[in-house]
Amino acid sequence: MASSVKFLCILGMILLVGVVVDGAGECGRSSPDSEAMKLAPCAGAAQDANSAVPGGCCAQIKRFSQNPKCLCAILLSDTAKASGVDPEVALTIPKRCNFANRPVGYKCGPYTLP
Repeated sequence: MASSVKFLCILGMILLVGVVVDGAGECGRSSPDSEAMKLAPCAGAAQDANSAVPGGCCAQIKRFSQNPKCLCAILLSDTAKASGVDPEVALTIPKRCNFANRPVGYKCGPYTLP
């Protein structure tokens, strides 16, 4: 009896750890690098603060702005860096899209969302 209870406790812990690890990333089950690919319409706006932000970019950024931790991870990802994204400029995109409910003041590495 005691060994079966012990077995069930261990099994429960393994399942719990599996669930926590499975969705533990900043962007849930998806990596920030794979999510960064969805921000291709933002390439120009993420490199030049004076560049217009396309509507397709604003739509994607709005989706990610609901989770500032994920947005931050995406903008600081290796994929974004390899694409020439300037994180300081990229973090201005939610403001440039005129989102009223953007994560103002959120710390993103060494940067702060305006």
